Amino acid sequence: MKGKLFVISGPSGAGKSTITKLIVKREKTLFLSVSSTTRTPRSGEVNGVDYYFMSKDEFQKRIEKDEFVEYALVHGNYYGTLKSEIENKLNEGKNIILEIDVQGGEQVKKKFSDAVLVFCKAPSNEELEKRLRGRNTDSEDVIMLRLKNSLEEMKYESKYEKVIINREIEDSIIQLKKIIEEEVAK
Repeated sequence: MKGKLFVISGPSGAGKSTITKLIVKREKTLFLSVSSTTRTPRSGEVNGVDYYFMSKDEFQKRIEKDEFVEYALVHGNYYGTLKSEIENKLNEGKNIILEIDVQGGEQVKKKFSDAVLVFCKAPSNEELEKRLRGRNTDSEDVIMLRLKNSLEEMKYESKYEKVIINREIEDSIIQLKKIIEEEVAK
């Protein structure tokens, strides 16, 4: 039996990374696909675990070889998901979750029509800004760019089948678990 593909997207600061990492840790039948990026690793991030970190040149060569199921230029850096990361696990019957931007979510849906798209958002723009500032990982310029981009990303919400408003992490994990269980049971 083939596995099921889930995509979780939303603006920076919505909590999608935290939710995704925690649910994958708790649900042993769910696997997180590791994305590739050209951005610099943040403190504590590990290559091959958090992301596959690569140069823009290497990323572009892989684009030319059609090795990505989706990719996008976001906040000045490339992000993408290698086809091999998805296809191998799905064919093994594993359920996969991709945590990617909204542009990537659209690309995945075109290639995997049965993928389930889940949009994660903060309860308000004020809460989103508070979360971004609370990270203490980005410069003021990066924070302002992420806030500006979040307004554009919010326009994609209607293209997603499921929406989670992340007020509290535990509640959001429960909502995502329920979505996954219902979709896998179909």
